[in-house]
Amino acid sequence: MNLLVSEGRPPALLALEDGTTFAGWSAGAAGETFGEVVFNTSMTGYQEILSDPSYAGQIVTLTYPQVGNYGVCEQDFQAPRLHLRGLVVRDMCHTPSNWRATASLPELLRSHEVVAIEGVDTRALTLRIRGGGAMRAAISTMDLDANSLVARVRQSPGISDRNYVADVSCGIPRTERVQDRTRWHVVAYDCGIKQGILDGLTARGCEVRVVPWNTPARDVLAFNPAGVFFSNGPGDPGQVWATVEAAREIMGKKPVFGICLGNQIITLAAGGRIEKLSFGHHGGNEPVANLLTRRVEITAQNHNFGMVFKSLGPLVPDESGGFEEHERDLRLWFRRGVAPVVRNPLWGRIQLTHVNLNDGTPEGMQFLDIPAFSCQYHPEAKPGPSDSSYFFDSFVQLMEEYEGRETHA
Repeated sequence: MNLLVSEGRPPALLALEDGTTFAGWSAGAAGETFGEVVFNTSMTGYQEILSDPSYAGQIVTLTYPQVGNYGVCEQDFQAPRLHLRGLVVRDMCHTPSNWRATASLPELLRSHEVVAIEGVDTRALTLRIRGGGAMRAAISTMDLDANSLVARVRQSPGISDRNYVADVSCGIPRTERVQDRTRWHVVAYDCGIKQGILDGLTARGCEVRVVPWNTPARDVLAFNPAGVFFSNGPGDPGQVWATVEAAREIMGKKPVFGICLGNQIITLAAGGRIEKLSFGHHGGNEPVANLLTRRVEITAQNHNFGMVFKSLGPLVPDESGGFEEHERDLRLWFRRGVAPVVRNPLWGRIQLTHVNLNDGTPEGMQFLDIPAFSCQYHPEAKPGPSDSSYFFDSFVQLMEEYEGRETHA
């Protein structure tokens, strides 16, 4: 006897645009949803993952088999509401055991009207995504005909057809602060910012003025902030040219720090290119090589797009170990013990600082002639390891150095 059927849970169907379907049972709200299906390899932190606005437009598959065993807690939310399109799990826990829990995960999903499916072979689904790439998909508790749902998926829009940042960004500016500890006034562009990032900044003495994604640079510079932060966020960076233009006007005038989508925005502001990764980086266990320290950091990541390092300019051989040609696989720089530098036509020298050890893609850079740097992952560890939390300290140090230069200018 199937326990799920015996408990009367309604059936659900997951369909991919390549024609693959998975039958299961509803584990959230009734209805149907369409989006881009991706997989996340984190073993814990499902509430932080689901409340990350960067997942807007996406159906998230959690590869860890049992999900929901410790319920949900108000203090763990990274945003006021859930923006993901849907959730796929192998085994959903409906009766959590945790003294902090205020509800079960299925109750949270239903209250936020998120469609979810359980009983899916998430190993097979993950292999399908790894082989075919992130693709359009749907979860339905209404249309259980495989051919019908696949056909509708193929007619649905792609992730690049909409500006999801506009959906998740704040409508009006707001301020985050820790009383009696304010040292630096920072403006943060909200492209889908997580609470953990704001906590990382305020814990280091920053009063953070959070502004909408399309705030003009002149308005930000009028605040005379000590630094400007460009946050994580969902979707295709090609949809947020207002933020790119703002970054281009701010860079060189104020210290700048960006993460994830913010890294891509800064790349575009430097005239570089962005590429869509096959299945992206989603999880709390991505190994990244720090080319400056020669250490490997385990990082938390969530993105489907990334910068093309060679598009930023030609190599500077004297500062790149004597090498003159770009490498396709950036892991070679780690083996050589070199952090290569390019000559950018807009901002001077830019140094590659971090490389993903799984696929050799770029994960971080610093500008050597203006006060700016960025990384492609989430240093605040919500959820995930805290290996990279030093990025917040580096931002404070950059603001201190810039203030010192301004004082003595």
